[in-house]
Amino acid sequence: MHIPILVYHNIASVPRELQRQRSLYVPPRLFARQMWLLQKLGYRGLSMAAATPYLSGERKGRVVAITLDDGYVDNLSNALPILKRYNFSATCYVVSSALGLYNKWDADKLGIRKPTMNAAQLRTWSDAGMEVGAHTCTHPYLTQCDDTQLVHEIAGSKASLEQVIDKPISQFCYPYGDVNTRVANATRQAGFTAATTTQRGRANKDNDPMLLPRIKITRSQILPSFAQRVFTAYEDRRG
Repeated sequence: MHIPILVYHNIASVPRELQRQRSLYVPPRLFARQMWLLQKLGYRGLSMAAATPYLSGERKGRVVAITLDDGYVDNLSNALPILKRYNFSATCYVVSSALGLYNKWDADKLGIRKPTMNAAQLRTWSDAGMEVGAHTCTHPYLTQCDDTQLVHEIAGSKASLEQVIDKPISQFCYPYGDVNTRVANATRQAGFTAATTTQRGRANKDNDPMLLPRIKITRSQILPSFAQRVFTAYEDRRG
């Protein structure tokens, strides 16, 4: 059984001044139509923790895991109402040192500062039934970190975010999809249940839970393209 894990970043219209990575902006109207299609076809949108029994093969059903990377404010203001409309849940992977700030890891490259949720907003997200996952402390390339830095980025982000929302955090996402055996082992040792990558494809019970593939959703994917990626082996063949 294959479980699609969808990955989004910004749920918002593309800023006029942005010239790079425009595809990472999915307009709220398109996001809503995608969620509508999932429900229409009998699928439930779940957070990573809620999807775990399906990912491990313990349960069967029409489910899709929904993830959002980096913790932008528009996830709360635009994605949350849509998710609640369809009674879906989702996981937002948060960069712990960027709470209430902006995308410090690529703002200079993009020429734009994208606001991130602050602590109160993150608690609002969590209290609404959504999940918070860890996305490191500073969004580095983890394979380039020494062992001390690795523990700080992975275990440190978990501890910091748990203090903010006062709930355990079990899910992790590798920035840039940058992972090797050492990084995956450090993530497992930090106490995470699962971790997602940028490897393309749908997940199944044979995947290492520390190396789960995902399906990247972009602004150019109208409903037929979205359906092809989510419901067929299209992404599996490209993984």
